[in-house]
Formats: sequence, structure tokens, C-alpha cells
Amino acid sequence: MTDHKPPLHRFTVLDLTRVRAGPTAVRQLADWGANVIKIELPPDPDKRGDALGSRHDLDFQNLQRNKRGITLNLKSEGGHAAFMHMVKGADVVVENFRPNVKTRLKIDYEACRLENPRIVYASISGFGQDGPYGMRPGFDQIAQGMGGLMWITGFPGQGPLRVGVPIADLASGMYAALGILTALLQREETGEGQWVHTSLLEAQIAMLDFQAARWLIGNEVPGQAGNDHPTSIPTGVFQTTDGYINIAASGGVMWQRLCDLLSADELRDNPDYADDGARSRNRAALNAALQEYFSTRSSDEWIEALNDAGVPCGPIYKMDEMWSDPQVKHLEMSRPVDHPALGTLDVLRHATNMSGTPKMPYRPAPEIGEHTDEVLREFGFSDDEIETMRKENIV
Repeated sequence: MTDHKPPLHRFTVLDLTRVRAGPTAVRQLADWGANVIKIELPPDPDKRGDALGSRHDLDFQNLQRNKRGITLNLKSEGGHAAFMHMVKGADVVVENFRPNVKTRLKIDYEACRLENPRIVYASISGFGQDGPYGMRPGFDQIAQGMGGLMWITGFPGQGPLRVGVPIADLASGMYAALGILTALLQREETGEGQWVHTSLLEAQIAMLDFQAARWLIGNEVPGQAGNDHPTSIPTGVFQTTDGYINIAASGGVMWQRLCDLLSADELRDNPDYADDGARSRNRAALNAALQEYFSTRSSDEWIEALNDAGVPCGPIYKMDEMWSDPQVKHLEMSRPVDHPALGTLDVLRHATNMSGTPKMPYRPAPEIGEHTDEVLREFGFSDDEIETMRKENIV
């Protein structure tokens, strides 16, 4: 491959997003080289210190990398006009305001489509663009609860439990990015853009996957199973002499391999554990019996033995341990960026690998308004126009 331009370099994205779900969507495009322009309000002098403080924290730097940043007051007549001028030259607009805000600002899909029929306009909301909850503010943990996740997470009898990452935010961002890319592909045939929208609630429900199917198809209400897999037994956490490991030995073949490794004829021959159904019905007793075996050796010893026997297993790492694992090091799941104020930082990299795309250097999250003049010139604004916009607090 001789052309080493990033795969999405030809697409310009106007990023109006805030908090996490929207920036997560845009990050997928930015990481593959789209020309992402992050648009923010001009800074309030009275709050500038606070804004810079949060801007330099680890979360912002990881979330907003690979973008250029400008300021633009969309509430002003001049700012609105400038934005609409930019829409004419853009491919994608992404926003995650409450559904009525974009209409109030007159920057909704219909308004943008009038300026550029090819625009792909993406929206992320808390609960959908309409309906009885459409105008409610969205928050990840609210979506986890309403989306059915918290009542299938945690240990039986101990109440609902949130997961350790903002999964509804992350999933809605990923679904939005997938929708944007799909719309861009369809545009190649139709010549027209479209409105792509999802919500934290929709994304969370979609992420339930087989757990949702247990209700939709099987009319079963899934419950909490703690560290055990809800349907594949034995799959779960077992304590060793020095820690904990995960083991996945469901299905006839893996169960036989596990019994062979443990020399556990009494488990293999027990009718309570004869097949998947029996092992599922007698999960607690089976796990207790297996725990007696695994409490006799260290985690490393068991992991080596189980892998040699072809039984899926793995350690349960704390964060620092995970980053020290040789396979994680081999995968190079972080990328360095050079920030002008913070120095060299490591940020998470995109998780997809493409054989025809070389590793692309990552750029740091932009300072507020860092690229305002540069970007506006690219969209055809003269230096005099930019200076006037600055004097009028439009940028």
C-alpha cells in the first residue's frame, strides 16, 4: 500500500458533543484520521481557570485526542451563520444536546440539510428523540438501571449493581459511530446524507444481547449470577492460594478436559453434573466442589496447567497488573501523545487493527480555541472577518 493517508482523512466532522457519549462517538472517527473540529463556546473569563483545570485532567485528554478545537458562540447571529457556512463544507455533524436544544439553536438536521443535503447528522440523547421521556436529561447510570443491566449484575440477594465503566455512554457512542459510517457508505449510492440517532437507553438495551433474548424469546426474567456465567456452567471465579482466576469450562468437551486435569472422577461420574442442564441446576454444589481443588495451588500454576489442558482460563488483574501482562504489552494498547503543557502522555488506542493502515500518530486533546483561526481560514474566512468575530465575542 503506497497511500498512507488515514482511512477517514477525506471526511470533515463538526463536533458539538460534550461529556462522554458524544465524544466517544467522535473519537472513533478521529482515531482513523477524520478531520474532526471540536466546537466549544468561547471561554468565560471568570471560569477560565476551572475550565483549564478539568481540560488537563486524564479523562479529557484520553477522550478528546486527535481533534482540533475552535470556539464559536452558536447563540449569536454571527456564530450561527459561521457554523452554517462550515456545514456546507462538512460531511458530518455530531451532537448530544437534549433533543429540543438543537432545534432552539436552529442547528438541527433539517436546518443543516438545507445548507448541505449530503450532511450526515448524528444525535445521541438519553432516552430517544421523542416519546414520553424524550426531554429528560440522560446519565449513564440511569440508563444502566432502566436498560435492565443493573438487575443482572451483582450477586443474588444483594440488590442491583452498576458495572465499573459507563457502558451506556460508551455503547451509545459506538453505535452512533457505526451509524455515521453506515450513512457515509450509503451516501456514496444515494448522494444524500441522513439523520442518525441513538440514545443511552437504546444502546444499553441492545447491549443486553442474549440476556434480552432470554426474555424476548424464552419469556424468562434473568437474575443476578454474581461471577458465574448465567447459562454456561462451570464458568466463573475461583480462589487460589494467592489470588483469583477465571475458568470457562462449559460444554461437554471442556468439562471432560477439566475433570481429566483435576483427576476428578467423582465429579465426572456424578449424575448431578452429567450434562449442561444438570450442571446448571446444581451450580452452587459444583462450584463448591471445584473450589476445593483450586484452593490447593497458586494462580500461575493453575493457569499454566489449565492452558496446557486446553481449558479457557485467565488471571483477574488489578489495573496495574493488567498493563504489566506480556500479552497486553505485545498488543500495545496505549499510544503516546505530546501535549504542549502536560508533556508526553499515554492514551488508550483504538481496539481495531487494519492490515492496510499503518500506525497513525495521535495528537493531544486541543486547548480551548487552539485552532480557531487555522480552521476558520480553511473554511474561507478572511483574517479581517476572524478579527471582527473575535471582537464581537463570536469566537
